[in-house]
Amino acid sequence: MNVYVTGFGCISSIGLNVEENLNNLRLMKDGLGRSSFLESKYASEKYFGEIQLSTEQLCQDLNLEHVPGLTRTDLLAFKAFDEAIKMAKLSASDISAYDTAFISATTVGGMCLTDQLYRDSNSISEKSDYVSSYGGSAHTLQVAKYYQIKGYTDTINTACSSSSNAIMIGMRLIKSGRAKRVIVGGAESLAKYTVNGFNSLQILSDAKCLPFDTERVGLNLGEAAAYLVLEAEDVLNGKDIFAKVVGAGNSNDSFHSSAMSDEAIGVRKCMESALIDASISPCQIGYVNAHGTGTPNNDFVEIVGLKEIFSNIPYYSSTKSYTGHTLGASGALEAVYTVLSLLNQEVYPNLRTANFMEYTDTLVLECTKVQNLNYAMTNSYGFGGNCTSLIFQKV
Repeated sequence: MNVYVTGFGCISSIGLNVEENLNNLRLMKDGLGRSSFLESKYASEKYFGEIQLSTEQLCQDLNLEHVPGLTRTDLLAFKAFDEAIKMAKLSASDISAYDTAFISATTVGGMCLTDQLYRDSNSISEKSDYVSSYGGSAHTLQVAKYYQIKGYTDTINTACSSSSNAIMIGMRLIKSGRAKRVIVGGAESLAKYTVNGFNSLQILSDAKCLPFDTERVGLNLGEAAAYLVLEAEDVLNGKDIFAKVVGAGNSNDSFHSSAMSDEAIGVRKCMESALIDASISPCQIGYVNAHGTGTPNNDFVEIVGLKEIFSNIPYYSSTKSYTGHTLGASGALEAVYTVLSLLNQEVYPNLRTANFMEYTDTLVLECTKVQNLNYAMTNSYGFGGNCTSLIFQKV
């Protein structure tokens, strides 16, 4: 059973919708800066990929003021989800059908309300509207309830590969005949909880991140949401299609809680598995949207993996140089960017690279038109060594 992308939506620090994201990718304009909304002592010290809308503005723009207990993560999910289903021209009956599934992902979930969570869990405050909002699945449940989704619903948290795994599972549900359409993706908002956690690991950069640069010192955290509508071939009914999902591979190197093995065991395995799943050879991949966080370990290991898989490394870049690392949303956001690359036959650059690592001859440095870009891969690697690669095909 073939699986097609019939719609997608996203919101990130470089745009409130797909069109704005695409424009800024082409303009090579990043969304990294000091935080305006994060309540943290690091808001004015670190760089973040923050969406330039307050939580109150998001709620008003979506006309969701009447829905109690919505967190920033929830609202970002609603924004991207709505754009995706509209692009796919899904009707209310399509969305509510039992053969329509919804798989979303996040790492922070409702814990973006870090202080409120602390007060509520310690009975310091009166019971707030957010008591049921702190779980990882809260945003999925809110979207499912609002849109009356009745089919299979799930929430994934495999750290930074979360929404890539949501896409992989959605593809497999369709291929196995368990669903006819699946809305897949993830949402992540900035939070004191995650900022403090990453800072304790000493991998937050004090400047804008430098993926695949020898002077890289760490990542910038970002926030985003992105969803794709995947549909089986037999329910398309002549609608527009934007790409085909042809391969997915997942592995776990089980090396370290927050680092990958220098031998790139998991990185190699997930790319190999995705290529086998897609029934194509490495030489057919024209572009890789790399995980590329800008940390010393990640970028080194990813280069090792690419060198092992590809006899000639294809064009590659890290779009996290635009948005920062959006954690549980990053896989879906970068899947959207990969689909945009195939649609427009262009690849988006790795920003700010000045000091080149070894094997960076094909690192994309400008927005570049590419002829015959038929297959593109996107990689996501999570804490605990959970690694996922997805392959999309031009249609």
